[in-house]
Amino acid sequence: MLKLTYTAVGLHMERVATPLETLVTQRVILALRTGQKLHIEPGKASFLLPVDAPGLTHLEATLRREPEQDIAVTPVDEEFVELSVHGNWIAESADAHEGAFITALGDRTEFFVYKLWQATQTKVSSLSQ
Repeated sequence: MLKLTYTAVGLHMERVATPLETLVTQRVILALRTGQKLHIEPGKASFLLPVDAPGLTHLEATLRREPEQDIAVTPVDEEFVELSVHGNWIAESADAHEGAFITALGDRTEFFVYKLWQATQTKVSSLSQ
């Protein structure tokens, strides 16, 4: 699974081996013990990738071979594509801007999405220094 964590400072992505049900159960228990509100709903998350991101063609080829996955790569303009995935939003409220989005894709697809995100973060980090 991929876990996309949205915070005030940006997006962080990680691959997790924990099943969705276990992850949600742990989050519910944490909310109960700390007295926090918790909202969980199915939805869609999107983020931008440069069209020249290394490995984007591999991801697109994988998606052509495995079209049943809940993921889409859509051109935005000459410089960017939007990557959209279906999954579950976990946050304090339905309107929250910070929270976690969990999606389960095929292993190969998750690998390419994660590597693409990592590569673009390295590029962004080096530009800001």
